[in-house]
Amino acid sequence: MKKIAVVILNWNGAKLLEQFLPSVVAHSEEAKIYVADNASNDNSIEVIKTKFPQITIIQNDGNFGFANGYNVALQQVEEDYYALVNSDVEVSENWLAPILSIFDNEPNIGIIQPKILDYKNKAYFEYAGAAGGFIDQFGYPYCRGRIFDTIEKDNGQYDDECEIFWASGACLFIRKDIYRTLNGFDGDFFAHQEEIDLCWRAFNLGFKAKYTSKSVVYHVGGATLNESNPRKTFLNFRNSLLMLTKNLPEGKLFTIIFARLCLDGLAGIQFILKGKFSHCWAIIKAHFEFYHLINRNLKKRSTSNSENYYHSKSIVYRYFVKNGTVFEK
Repeated sequence: MKKIAVVILNWNGAKLLEQFLPSVVAHSEEAKIYVADNASNDNSIEVIKTKFPQITIIQNDGNFGFANGYNVALQQVEEDYYALVNSDVEVSENWLAPILSIFDNEPNIGIIQPKILDYKNKAYFEYAGAAGGFIDQFGYPYCRGRIFDTIEKDNGQYDDECEIFWASGACLFIRKDIYRTLNGFDGDFFAHQEEIDLCWRAFNLGFKAKYTSKSVVYHVGGATLNESNPRKTFLNFRNSLLMLTKNLPEGKLFTIIFARLCLDGLAGIQFILKGKFSHCWAIIKAHFEFYHLINRNLKKRSTSNSENYYHSKSIVYRYFVKNGTVFEK
């Protein structure tokens, strides 16, 4: 049996599969390739069976979103390492060898992210992950190579390997045993920020995440849910609050969440000033849904009291007040 499984989650993405599976097949000879289908009603299954017969299909019996879609599918995948790859990702030659080398030789590394560049403009990093993710103390995520909407050109400034806080769900490698120890992604999240929550829970248990520039992939981004969709705003704001509730150190739980609720209010005002009323309403709905789910998520809290979860005290202040648009070591 091969050591690594490449698992691509799909829902009504036949066109994406036709476009991006050829690179995965061509450059993944070390892996067994799976497509986990979330009960698509397009011709996805037919496309895979006809054009990619070497790929194993896992058919979920419903659209369980990103989080539970993977949780259900990965119950059937027994390779030692998982590569969870979006259906809109093009991989490059030799993308798996550096990952296997790290997993085989560094037992303290549980999660890995490759360099993620923009498929539409390959000289630049891609929003979702770039060169590895971090959060500030209020739970706002950012990356080496991308802070809020400012995306850096790839000039080799992150051609290295380093410890990171979270790896992007666009292309995330994780040891099977760790994924199962964590009970996978949190199904309450459905989609968005579930990978940050997963990495935070792994961090709380002492597992490390790493970025390597030796593996490179290209991500379209927004192919399944565009940035302009208020649904995405709702999921991001709600899930960030759920993540904080589950993972913050005991002494910071209520003060940080209260501060974050206030900052979300400012974000809502900003949306109003831009005429994006549906996005402001999405934040309000996210807060009400958070209140509805708060007790359930308090019961999921980790026993870890680690204080050093964040890299920057406030990326919001550094970006919007100090004009800090580039990652600061």
